[in-house]
Amino acid sequence: MAKAKDKDKASDAIALLKADHDSVKKAFKEFEKMDHEDTAAMQEIVEQVIAELKAHTTIEEEIFYPAVREEIDDDDLMNEAEVEHSSAKDLIEQLEGMQPDDPKYAATFTVLCEYVLHHAEEEETEMFPATRKTELDLEELGEQMKARKEELLGVETA
Repeated sequence: MAKAKDKDKASDAIALLKADHDSVKKAFKEFEKMDHEDTAAMQEIVEQVIAELKAHTTIEEEIFYPAVREEIDDDDLMNEAEVEHSSAKDLIEQLEGMQPDDPKYAATFTVLCEYVLHHAEEEETEMFPATRKTELDLEELGEQMKARKEELLGVETA
């Protein structure tokens, strides 16, 4: 299984999640550099990141986490990841209820970014290496996740 991941990174569950992390990190960096007086540009990035995060957290919660939880013996790590998702969802909900000209809009997005970057770092340094040591078929899991993500983004962008 592990060798097959080198063939097609896009279908490997961990590679798919890592690509999502990288995409969001890039958007966060863009946001930090931008003029926060340009509310339309700021809103565009925020909305893009929110859509990506919603799809990402859904595929993790519905597909990846349940499979990983069964294979690794680290309830603390898995529970912490789920709590971090809950905190991120709360911030997303706050952002969705704000206008981009709200004085706390940029600050709320920045805090969301900090949460997500911390969460991604923990996944990449703890959860993903532990997952790679299991017998999980990461390609099969990746295919399921990719299909679900496409379904979610198709609904959100329609």
